[in-house]
Amino acid sequence: MNRDSDAAVEALYRSDWGRIVAALIRLVGDFDLAEEVAQEAFAAGLDQWRTSGVPEFPRAWIIQTARHKAIDIIRRRALFTDKVSSPAAFALSVEVPDYDTTEIPDDRLRLIFTCCHPALALEAQVALTLRTLGGLETEEIARAFLVPPATMAQRLVRAKRKIRDARIPYSVPGTDEMPERLDAVLAVIYLIFNEGYAATRGGPLVRTDLCVEAIRLARLVRTLLMPSPPPEVTGLQALMLLHDSRRDARLDDAGDLVILEQQDRQLWDQRQIAEALPLAAQAFCGGPGPYSIQASIAAAHCQAAHPEDTDWPRILHLYDLLARSHPSPVVSLNRAVAVAMVEGPGPALALIDGLAKTGDLSDYHLLHSARADLLRRLGSFEKAAKSYEIALSLVTNDSERRFLERRLREVQANAI
Repeated sequence: MNRDSDAAVEALYRSDWGRIVAALIRLVGDFDLAEEVAQEAFAAGLDQWRTSGVPEFPRAWIIQTARHKAIDIIRRRALFTDKVSSPAAFALSVEVPDYDTTEIPDDRLRLIFTCCHPALALEAQVALTLRTLGGLETEEIARAFLVPPATMAQRLVRAKRKIRDARIPYSVPGTDEMPERLDAVLAVIYLIFNEGYAATRGGPLVRTDLCVEAIRLARLVRTLLMPSPPPEVTGLQALMLLHDSRRDARLDDAGDLVILEQQDRQLWDQRQIAEALPLAAQAFCGGPGPYSIQASIAAAHCQAAHPEDTDWPRILHLYDLLARSHPSPVVSLNRAVAVAMVEGPGPALALIDGLAKTGDLSDYHLLHSARADLLRRLGSFEKAAKSYEIALSLVTNDSERRFLERRLREVQANAI
């Protein structure tokens, strides 16, 4: 029973953390308190379910337990500060806020908009929402921002302190206020998807729960902004649908990574692709932003029936556009991969070596694995092995690690 109950707690934490915290923030109106009691409730579940068994409705059990713990904490605080003198006054402190659910009909999405308050810096909005509602660990968020975990931890503390000190309200923005928060909201949704698409840590490469949740939230945002959703909202939905359409082909039966050119394209979800392609085209025509351009890149991959049919010159053109309009080290790295497919590994290696000299991606394992692959294709097996070893020292996902270990063994054998 212990093993089953522990697995149930872990599965619930992975799949429903955001939903539980969102519900608790709605109940208690305090984001730090909601996160604290949610953690305590999960700890209680881990202990109690070992003897009593997993309840019929485990999420409801966690929320109810957390709610009782929140009430106890609020009582203790009230007694300590002598601010509450009657049961009626206490009842007001945990009253459910009167949200207008016709505006934002989902607890999690409502609270994503709330956390993305313009009084906070954009990075702080995104990081705080990922931590609180996405359930991502500080290390996972740090990877998304390409900063050390300690730096991200400090940012999270500062953001929470600012919310407390400035008394930023957990109020639902009206539809007219949504545009100023939309960039952060879309960034949060996409980063949640990315963690599901390529999990930072642990065994499975793919966390389907996060991918599905991110796509669901994107659909909700687009529905809220109908009849004229901004192109980037449509582009993000298309981008995630296209990436997720390849989910079943990205791992083999042993759970090992299968790279794009070796995937069985019969396993791609053609229904999702058919839904996404018109959305990608619509978004791009509406004025190409970063999500719209990336959706067009993903569309070019999904429209190729075979790897050799991929329109790499168009993909390179789109990366050129993305690099000019929204430059970043990761965009430069991805563009170099497209250069390799159009112009050959030599020119691409020069680009990656130049990028490596900046130091921006020195701790990013994909930079070193891409460099290793180009060196492998050029026949420089010893240099390739060194780059694979660096990538292996940085990678934290088991599926990616096994893939890199296979490639390292291959180049080491060729180097002999």
